[in-house]
Amino acid sequence: MNDWVTGIMEQLGYLGIFLMMALENLFPPIPSEIVLPFGGFLTTYTNLTILGVITAATLGSVIGSMVLYCIGTFLDIPRLERLIDRYGQWIRLKLSDVQRANDWFQRRGYWTVFFCRMVPVIRSLISIPAGMTRMNFPIFIFLTTLGTILWNVILISFGVALGENWQQILGFMHVYSRFVYIAIIIILVVIAIILFKRKRQR
Repeated sequence: MNDWVTGIMEQLGYLGIFLMMALENLFPPIPSEIVLPFGGFLTTYTNLTILGVITAATLGSVIGSMVLYCIGTFLDIPRLERLIDRYGQWIRLKLSDVQRANDWFQRRGYWTVFFCRMVPVIRSLISIPAGMTRMNFPIFIFLTTLGTILWNVILISFGVALGENWQQILGFMHVYSRFVYIAIIIILVVIAIILFKRKRQR
């Protein structure tokens, strides 16, 4: 997979970077942790520029996130509620759970989109609930672009700085990913405990 990704980028330049980042959003097993640092490395021995790589990568990411947003719109809340009303008992979900989750995303979802753009794998999938809740599209694009640019600039800069040793970033990203996932799990557990205590108090 890695050799295929880097080969496409070497052959197609900016277009290859654009395509790989668009696919990375639609197909998370293609990791941006490879595409972006290698894109930065390419600027050290080809005619590609740092600004050009950042632009191509950002455009690819935003286009990919737009596709997932559109997919999310087909999984709207009313349709999901009908499915849960029919099958929810089998997975222990109630309509109130969906409504509560929807309300939460409506209140805090905007910044969730921004921060999740810097979390591996989740950075792609966050576009689906944004589409499901019909998040304001211009705001979705703005925050997606903002978070994407920040993520891209950091990883591409690492690639430029490390040069031929750009793959060293993969070890760091592995640690970073594990730390973020552990933090997310802890937050979810804390939220679950709080909700459980509130339910018992009622």
